Amino acid sequence: MAKQTTLKGKFSLQGKGLHTGLPVNITFNPAPPNTGYVIKRTDLENQTEIPALAEYITDTARGTSLEKDGAKISTIEHAMAALYAAQIDNCLIEVDQPEFPILDGSSKFYTQAIAETGIEEQDEERNYFIVKKRLEYKDETTGASIVILPDDKFSVDAMISYEGSQILGNQFASLGSLDKFPEEISECRTFVFVREIEQLLKANLIKGGDLDNAIVIYDQMTDQANIDHLTDVLGKEHIKVENLGYINKEPLRFSNECARHKLLDVIGDLALIGQQIKGHVIATCPGHTINSGFTKMVRKSLRHQETSVPFYDPNEAPVFDIVQIRKMLPHRYPMQLVDKIIKVTDKEVVGIKNLTGNEEIFQGHFPEEPVMPGVLQVEAMAQTGGILVLNTVPDPENYSTYFMKIDNVKFRRKAVPGDTLIFKLKLMTPVRRGIATMKGYTFVGDTMISEAEFTAQIAKTKKD
Repeated sequence: MAKQTTLKGKFSLQGKGLHTGLPVNITFNPAPPNTGYVIKRTDLENQTEIPALAEYITDTARGTSLEKDGAKISTIEHAMAALYAAQIDNCLIEVDQPEFPILDGSSKFYTQAIAETGIEEQDEERNYFIVKKRLEYKDETTGASIVILPDDKFSVDAMISYEGSQILGNQFASLGSLDKFPEEISECRTFVFVREIEQLLKANLIKGGDLDNAIVIYDQMTDQANIDHLTDVLGKEHIKVENLGYINKEPLRFSNECARHKLLDVIGDLALIGQQIKGHVIATCPGHTINSGFTKMVRKSLRHQETSVPFYDPNEAPVFDIVQIRKMLPHRYPMQLVDKIIKVTDKEVVGIKNLTGNEEIFQGHFPEEPVMPGVLQVEAMAQTGGILVLNTVPDPENYSTYFMKIDNVKFRRKAVPGDTLIFKLKLMTPVRRGIATMKGYTFVGDTMISEAEFTAQIAKTKKD
């Protein structure tokens, strides 16, 4: 399993806010494991820290804004995309204004600074949001949608459609691997239509917008006096526009730069799920509103989950097979209740049992309606936890694990023949003086069917 990462050092950037026009100083710092992305408003007296998570999204008008305890931060998506694409898990971001700097309207400078600073691997394992079935979030009014499909890596397709525009029309962009983000996506700039500028200004937005930080699309003829008025309001020099097209000091960086930027925004908004994603994203007419709706849906699902469901691929070789388990545990048929171990670390173990109709327990336990006794679910969790505890000693074959106490046992659903039971045990506290306290869960598919807390002691039973 991959480890969590953070920055090797800190870096700072300066610029102006797209919507406020204010000068902004922003610093990205390393952060401990399991911190996630946290944004600190250093200009506020209490220096409020805002977790960059979907439940804190409060506004999606021309950018993504977060708010906590009255402190707000806006236009975070380009920085979030750069951090996510670099597969950085933990970062403390200090900013002295209510908005991130727009820079050139892309993720380019964030991505370059991350590469120059470097990335450091941490001790804790990375948590993934593993897509196991098709998920969709759709706006029935606009037709915009976000669909995510199971995959063993993260990838994105984005399609945009501006059928009323003579210039932009329909575009498609794709990112097959995050490794390609720096060269294919990071430098793609945000865009705006000339016909939108007046309304955005009336909404007190884009005070810091100019031809250096956005692609400006002129797709409907208007008189020069109106163009002059808009530049006056923005405090910019007059420009002469005679033909429809793109109004920029710098030409397009890609022929489909607008679609690529929308793809960039999708990544930045999905970063607010708080975990790296294994899945294929298909975004149709994406925007911050629908991106955030999808992200909130996923976050709500994850929050309701007491613990993440282990990913089980039966095609992968186990860490310990049944023969190796017998060398560690004293149990034998019919009481060996773990078939294989698919993951084991110093803090967590995941085991598997394939429940069949041939189990001896079904001869007399509900024979007409076979149900695995709840007490045996607990025993199977305990055996799996025994592997975790024994894995802390160099010669586990000379030790046994004896359970001293079992608390807070809950059964949520019955286990029946044909089920594949997944047991997940995590240490609640470090092992001290041979005593271990663990939390255990049993899953069938995505459903948790039982749980319990265990206290166990390791005892040496054989001489060296």
